Amino acid sequence: QVKLVESGGGLVQAGGSLRLFCAASGRTFSSSVMGWFRQAPGKEREFVATISRSGGVTDYGASVKGRFTISRDNVNASVTLRMNSLKPEDTAVYYCAARQVASIVRVERTSALYDDWGQGTQVTVSS
Repeated sequence: QVKLVESGGGLVQAGGSLRLFCAASGRTFSSSVMGWFRQAPGKEREFVATISRSGGVTDYGASVKGRFTISRDNVNASVTLRMNSLKPEDTAVYYCAARQVASIVRVERTSALYDDWGQGTQVTVSS
């Protein structure tokens, strides 16, 4: 099991940037594929980005591709989501998630397959 704590959310103007940070604790972080998801009011949870155990494979949702970058630090057990060119439609609560997997190159887009979740951090983009 991995305990996850997100930080870095806030209010930013359209076109601006934010960096979200997910701190993990527990012995299984390096054995976990990591993901970022978001949920806006009245909408379903949406896949944002995922990164493999090795950090060498990443995948992004279509709405954020080219603007967001996910990375991980297995030494310090953390995951970062850099968000550039933010738009009002990026406004949501952002969640970090972990799933223990055997493959070091596997990524995971499906939220239902993740085992551990953080409490979320609010991102608000004003127009």
